This record gives sequence, C-alpha cells and structure tokens, in this order.
Amino acid sequence: MTPTLVTDRLILRPPQQGDAEPIARFLNDIEVSGNLARVPFPYHLSDARAWLRTQRPDLSPQEANFSIELADVGYVGHIGYQPAGDTAVIGYWLGKPHWGRGIMTEAARAAVNWYFASTGAEVLYSGVFHFNAASLAIQHRLGFTETGRSTLLCLARNAELEHIDTILTRERFLETWPPALRLGNAAS
Repeated sequence: MTPTLVTDRLILRPPQQGDAEPIARFLNDIEVSGNLARVPFPYHLSDARAWLRTQRPDLSPQEANFSIELADVGYVGHIGYQPAGDTAVIGYWLGKPHWGRGIMTEAARAAVNWYFASTGAEVLYSGVFHFNAASLAIQHRLGFTETGRSTLLCLARNAELEHIDTILTRERFLETWPPALRLGNAAS
C-alpha cells in the first residue's frame, strides 16, 4: 500500500483523481514531457485521467506512485516506480514553475528512503536523457552512479535518444544519507 510521506516542505501521497488538471497542465509542456520516456506530447486532460484510473492503493513498492504537494501551493509533480526484475526504476518530474528550488531532491530522498525501508531490494535503477543535467544532478546527490549509456524512446519527442543509465545501491544510499539526514521528517 502506498503510504503518505511527509518532509519539511512536502507531502508525498497516493495520486487521486483531483490531480488530473495539474498533471495535464504541467505535462503539456515539452520542457517537462520531453525529459520523460513514456509521456506523450501534447498531453491532454484525458491522458491524465486515464493514467490516474490505473492507480490503486494496493500496488507493490515496485509500482508505487506519489503525487508531490508543496505546502501552501498544492500539486507540483510526481515520483514513482516501475518494476525491473526484483527491484524497480524510479522516475520523476516537476512542473516547470517549481524547478530549481530543491523540491525534487527532497521528494526523491524521502521516496528512496521509503523504498529501501519497504523492500529487500539491494539496488534501484534510474537514468536521464543525455541533455537533462538537472535531473542527473539530483541522482548524483542521492548517490546514484552512472553505469553506461543506452538509447530510449521519448514519446514526447517521438525519437530514440541517448540515455544515461544510473544505479543506486542500498549500501551507497545508506553511506550518502546517514539516518539523521536520510529520515528527516519522512513518515509513513
């Protein structure tokens, strides 16, 4: 079951139907959707509603998704997992008006901490398209290391693009984020 996580500024909670309008508004921006593999552009309200219908409260941690709410603002983005063997791939996005404020690093730290605490997984995968330096910096701050390059279809750009593949081990995450920093105010 997907819990609600609380950090200093954020609430990470299960997605709900009321998120459809801000999801559609933020993802209908090529500067956001063009950084993601599985999101089309243009992105419509019907796309958001269809995706939200796939979300259930009983999903495993490898399929969990969190809506990100910023205090006094509301919905600002998303972070979630998709299965990859016995572990998962973490992906995330933030509405452009909220870029550059440390929001995603804070959200990702809480979500990764929850993932490793909730599973026996020893690794977590991610990656970025080669031009997404900001997202790669977030991953480096969390302790992800680059494992190579591949190509991945970007639906929004309708093209196969160079992708930087990354991995985070449980051990590296624990070394990078000692308990006092790792847990912060996150609660489930």
